[in-house]
Amino acid sequence: MLGLYMNARNFVSGLLSREEKGATAVEYGIMVALIAVVIIVAVTLLGGTLDQMFTDAACELGGTPVTGATACTP
Repeated sequence: MLGLYMNARNFVSGLLSREEKGATAVEYGIMVALIAVVIIVAVTLLGGTLDQMFTDAACELGGTPVTGATACTP
């Protein structure tokens, strides 16, 4: 009787439970690709603004702007 109960319990628990293993390498690859796209877009959109911000900061500190940047305005 106990054996029948154990077999039935194992069968039902096997039907109800799912085996989900962690993320696969493909899922990690997709996440890395999406993060790279976000970084590329952010750098592209903010690149000019950041360049001007660092140039302004260098001028205010009495330094010279980086090569290729606009000259300091008085």
